[in-house]
Amino acid sequence: MQPVVAPTRTLKSWQADGILLLVAISWGVTFALVQDAIAEVSVYTFLFWRFFFAFLLMAVVAWKHWQALTRATLVASVILGILNFSAFAFQTYGLTLTLSSTVAFITGFNVIFIPFLALVIFRRSVSIYAVIGAVVAIVGLWLLTGQSEVGLGIGERYTLICAVLFSLHILFTDRFVQRHDVILLVTIQFGVIAAASLFMGIMQDGTVWAADYNDAFMVALVATVLFATVFAFWAQTSMQRFTTPAKTALIFTMEPLSAALFGYAYAGEALSLMQVLGGLLIVAGVVFAELMTLKVV
Repeated sequence: MQPVVAPTRTLKSWQADGILLLVAISWGVTFALVQDAIAEVSVYTFLFWRFFFAFLLMAVVAWKHWQALTRATLVASVILGILNFSAFAFQTYGLTLTLSSTVAFITGFNVIFIPFLALVIFRRSVSIYAVIGAVVAIVGLWLLTGQSEVGLGIGERYTLICAVLFSLHILFTDRFVQRHDVILLVTIQFGVIAAASLFMGIMQDGTVWAADYNDAFMVALVATVLFATVFAFWAQTSMQRFTTPAKTALIFTMEPLSAALFGYAYAGEALSLMQVLGGLLIVAGVVFAELMTLKVV
């Protein structure tokens, strides 16, 4: 199988960024739904069923693609799956050991890690405008979460590892989509995450079968499988061919902003002035990086 030729980034970068923005919003909107679901079942139980059904759906979509499966594509998919699952796992452990606002802030550091990891691993230069935009966005995340102090306990260290893993996932996705079938990358990745969740669920809880699957679980499962998993991961994997890892990370900072706005509109969660300012800074960071990058292309 011949390597997939990478399309020109500049021609459709704004379209890719728009779709990635929808991904970030879908993740943010479903955050409250997932919180309700994992209040009744374990985290690994929810992750297993979410990615198991997502794998089944994508396996059908990928029916004609399986004949193009190569060992290299399988290895790439497994790497992405392990990185993604590990990031979720460390984030979950962090949530059990420290405040969720602290976890949200530190996870957002993947925006800052991206340029440095790209330089160290791939020797890839990153636009100074993307770096500046990342700094502005991370200040916005800090204000949005209402966090005035960040400690470095065990929970915070776990979350730092999570942020590094999410950064690596974005970087390796950018590398692999240039060479492998996108549908297969997404499909096999879901299978890896489901298998890892099954293993961890059995190790931790003895099962991934909950005693009761209530309405909150079912609503969250349908929403996350269709929108926050199948659509979101396919879009991320596909659209990263047309944009850069730094801009992808910047756009994904819109996730906590959309979560906060959804909570305000539907759950009556009030936003402070500092949180509103933080949300505006996130938008400013993304817009600055986008406009300046287009200007210098």
